[in-house]
Amino acid sequence: MKRIGLLLITNFAVVAVLGLVWNVLDATFGLTEYFMAMGLPAGFGYIAVMSLVLGFAGSFISLLMSKGSAIKSMGVQLIENPTSKQERWLFNVVQRQAEKVGIDMPDVGIFHANEPNAFATGARKNNALVAVSTGLLDHMTADEVEAVLGHEIAHVANGDMVTQTLLQGIMNTFVIFFSRVIAHLVNSIMSGNRQGGGSSYGATYFIVSMVAQVLLGFLANIVVMWFSRYREFHADKGGADLAGREKMIAALQKLQQVNQPHDLPGEMAAFGIAGGLGDGMKKLFMTHPPLEERIAALQNAKY
Repeated sequence: MKRIGLLLITNFAVVAVLGLVWNVLDATFGLTEYFMAMGLPAGFGYIAVMSLVLGFAGSFISLLMSKGSAIKSMGVQLIENPTSKQERWLFNVVQRQAEKVGIDMPDVGIFHANEPNAFATGARKNNALVAVSTGLLDHMTADEVEAVLGHEIAHVANGDMVTQTLLQGIMNTFVIFFSRVIAHLVNSIMSGNRQGGGSSYGATYFIVSMVAQVLLGFLANIVVMWFSRYREFHADKGGADLAGREKMIAALQKLQQVNQPHDLPGEMAAFGIAGGLGDGMKKLFMTHPPLEERIAALQNAKY
């Protein structure tokens, strides 16, 4: 609940900052009067509320649906009553780690995939899901799986799902807001150079706002992916704290040895254990840092 509250407070803070910026621009250039004279609903309230709703609605809905959608889309089989030695072991390890970090026991599940991977998701740290692939269980030792589970539990304990939603919502809000402001400015300038407005004016606004939204969204995604990679280093450290540094390093090294694991689909990718290799521009859009960087960070960490 604390992080949800932080999300809402930050959301309103973003709107307040945008309002301040808009007021300064309006006082300096008289933008509101200029736009209103053109027959546009260009007051800050309209733009800010629209940005607020559109910017956070998708992120909130995705967060609230994340656990259920992950179970369905990944075909996760929940371990409600362990029936095998392996299931009991998984359940007990997650239970022990959850108690150690002070969160409620997450749901535990297994999904069928040849690639070694795991993920954590959920709208709240006390109502989360931790799932591992059959490929992970097949390719890794018990110590390595324990470290991977610790990595995922660290994601949950750190509230990474909500934090990611917070950042994504903020980025969405800025993208939507400034794309509309840019479209208004361009339309106003262009309409001043021709007689009348009509449909061409509306078409210009639509085209400019869409282009600006794509370009700004491109830049915003770089920020979101950078933060996702930053969180992975913290989750690795959390896994090392829970299972032991050598086990965490061994788990990451095993991912290097096995055929390069594929990214998980959609939003689960940001909360998985695996990450592909990348360089140049590709690296800017990776959810995970290169494995060699994660291993080096653990090896150089002071304990």
